[in-house]
Amino acid sequence: MLVGLTRSLDKSMSASSQFSLLTERRFLPFFLAQALTAFNDNVFKQGFVALVVFVGAIEVGISDANFSLLAGALFILPFFLFSALGGQLADKYDKARLARWVKLLEVVLMVFACAGFLLKSAPILLIVLFLLGLQSTLFGPLKYGILPQVLDGEELTGGNGLVESATMVAILLGTLLGTWLVGLPSSGLLLISATGLAVAIVGWLASLWMPALKPVDPALTINLNPLTETWRSLKFLAGHRTVFLSCLGISWFWFYGSMYFLILPVYVRDVIGGATAVYTLLLAIFSVGTGVGALLCEVFSRRKVEIGLVPFGAFGMTLFGLDIYFALPATSGSVELSISAYLATAYGWRLTIDLLLMAVFSGFFIVPLFALIQQRSEPSRRSRVIGANNILNAVFMVAASLVGFALSSGFGLTMPQVLLVTALLNAIVAIYIFTLVPEFLLRFIAWILINVFYRVRIRGIDEIPDEGAALLVCNHVSYIDALVILGSVPRPVRFVMYYKIFDMPIAKQVFRWAKAIPIAGAKEDPAIMIRAFDEVSRELQEGNLVCIFPEGGLTRDGDIARFRPGVERILQRDPVPVIPMALQGLWGSLFSRRDALEKRLKIPRRFDSRVGLAIGKARGPDAQAEDLEADVRALRGDAA
Repeated sequence: MLVGLTRSLDKSMSASSQFSLLTERRFLPFFLAQALTAFNDNVFKQGFVALVVFVGAIEVGISDANFSLLAGALFILPFFLFSALGGQLADKYDKARLARWVKLLEVVLMVFACAGFLLKSAPILLIVLFLLGLQSTLFGPLKYGILPQVLDGEELTGGNGLVESATMVAILLGTLLGTWLVGLPSSGLLLISATGLAVAIVGWLASLWMPALKPVDPALTINLNPLTETWRSLKFLAGHRTVFLSCLGISWFWFYGSMYFLILPVYVRDVIGGATAVYTLLLAIFSVGTGVGALLCEVFSRRKVEIGLVPFGAFGMTLFGLDIYFALPATSGSVELSISAYLATAYGWRLTIDLLLMAVFSGFFIVPLFALIQQRSEPSRRSRVIGANNILNAVFMVAASLVGFALSSGFGLTMPQVLLVTALLNAIVAIYIFTLVPEFLLRFIAWILINVFYRVRIRGIDEIPDEGAALLVCNHVSYIDALVILGSVPRPVRFVMYYKIFDMPIAKQVFRWAKAIPIAGAKEDPAIMIRAFDEVSRELQEGNLVCIFPEGGLTRDGDIARFRPGVERILQRDPVPVIPMALQGLWGSLFSRRDALEKRLKIPRRFDSRVGLAIGKARGPDAQAEDLEADVRALRGDAA
């Protein structure tokens, strides 16, 4: 597997890197604006909390614990109230222009924040905190809605990776800087005031450099009623199953991450017995690890939206989450450990590596889901979908606080046990999502198997459209042809397959999950054949990719047999583009028919075989079977 991943890395680095986006005006100003927003939010929030809880410079009249809850509630409340409005505004207006207004609001809020800090006024700062939540609520839908408008399909995963990694690092740096500034005895309040205002101004200036974008739904009538519009947004989201479940996956990520952010300070102090520096170290590792995972998504996905990374990420999150519990299942008994003393313990490095890898895998989990939502949402409603997703995220983050409190206080679980339950819940939720959307799991299995057993060289992958219906035609060399194609083509593919293979025990359920279409010859079972053509038509009309092997069976001599006219029948009924593809290097493999069965069942001499998938230019719906056969022969060449 590592060999396959290394090859993917080499290919990605040889292509145009996602970091090249940071040199382009269509991306850089937006990137800076969104990162500075996340940074400034956390400088203010952490500075305010530290002033009340640690420094004691501001009196709020309630306990520290209740103040922390109040501050969190005030910041997250706007996500419930105004996410639907933010989605409507981002769909109706030029997102670049809207970003300028939202960033200008941040400048105004930082002016009031300066007054609040310098006057040590809790009411002013609480109002600013609520309005910063509003600003973040309005910025979120345009933040994720803007990416599909300024990025190509092959840049979407890399762009999301950059945004997510920058957000995590900005949250970390803002948290550390805000806490540190207010702790300075003489100039802390002045410095945090100046920092917040300066960052807001720089972010606003960056937004002025953003190029104008065409509104996606300028005729939209804004509904100012937060309750009815929120319900309408959630109802619309629920009607698009894959997008809705992807949003639930993202919301679960925030639940999972919130549990760790909430528990980590107490875990470090009471279980590890570490000093503040140990907490800072682990917080940095968690944030940077998530960012690294987000950046690596483009490497492993071949610059496409690779949903196979989602179960891969979920698996790693569960595995290393569980090992965090087993590394230190009970209180260590230590007190105020320094970083060096912590790392010198029997559990120090193990916990650190577990947290790092769990964070990296969480990056694999979250980025493809965001990219999938952006790719499969209707462009005219994309920002409203993001707004509905933000509402779900807020619900799950609040739920994390309630569940964490219930497990520790209501059920009396220790902090390690709470983390153990969180990891187990992650496994249950992941399994549930993958049973609802087996496409995620099938892509993962295909991607892993193909990268383990073969060195797959793909040519012409850009010929596969990012959206819309198309018919794929390919030569049929082995029993795993569909697996190679499934693991190589970045979109879901519906395969037409011989009904007797479809009905094989055990495999039948897998084929059903893959939504394969069984077909029979006209003389064998005309009813099955008619149903197959009807099903192919339905899939194409829904804008999906359908793959057929027009030879009608596996090759017995390595050559390409005559293409049957069924492809013409499909195109006559549904005139869609037809894309020729050719598999290379599978003839003579364990799964082909070159040798007798007893020879093929022997352990192969090597697994790291070279396999090719060549994809040609699309033909129009008037394409004939013989023309497509010639295209496939030319693509395959001599590499049978």
